[in-house]
Amino acid sequence: MSSKIDYEEINKLIKYMEEKNLSHFELEVEGLKVKISRGIPPLASSETSSSPQLSAEPETKESSLPLDSRAAEVTNNFHYITSPMVGTFYRAPDPSSSPFVEVGDQVKINQTLCIIEAMKLMNEIESDVDGILTSIYVENGKPVEFGQKLFAIKALP
Repeated sequence: MSSKIDYEEINKLIKYMEEKNLSHFELEVEGLKVKISRGIPPLASSETSSSPQLSAEPETKESSLPLDSRAAEVTNNFHYITSPMVGTFYRAPDPSSSPFVEVGDQVKINQTLCIIEAMKLMNEIESDVDGILTSIYVENGKPVEFGQKLFAIKALP
C-alpha cells in the first residue's frame, strides 16, 4: 500500500470490516494512519438535540434505526441520507458558491446534495431517491462520522 490512499481503497476496507463484522480497524504504514469505526457514535443519543435541524419532521425512534454501511435509510416515508465515510461536510462546491440544496427543495435521483472531503479527496454525495428535502442535520464545514445522518428526504410516490 502506498502512502496515498484513494476512495476505492477506503471502500474496500469498509467492505472487509462488514464481511468480518468488525467495529474498529486501524492501519499505519509509512506514516499513513487510517482509523475506521462503524456503529453508533458515542453521542448518538443526543445527536438530534445538538445537531441543527433546519425543519420539522415526524418523530422517529433513533434506537430502532441501526446504523450500518447503507448510504440511506427509509422510515415512515422519510429517506435518510447518511455519511458513507468520515470527513468534512460541505454544502457547496466552494465557499463562494450557493449550497447544492436547501430545505424545501425538490431533489432528483443522482442529484448532488453535498461534498464530503476525506483525505484530501472531494466525494460528492448524491440523492438516491426523488423527493422533497425536509432536513439538513450537519452544519457546513463540520466533521461527520461514518453512518451519521446528513439529510432527510420525504420520498415522492
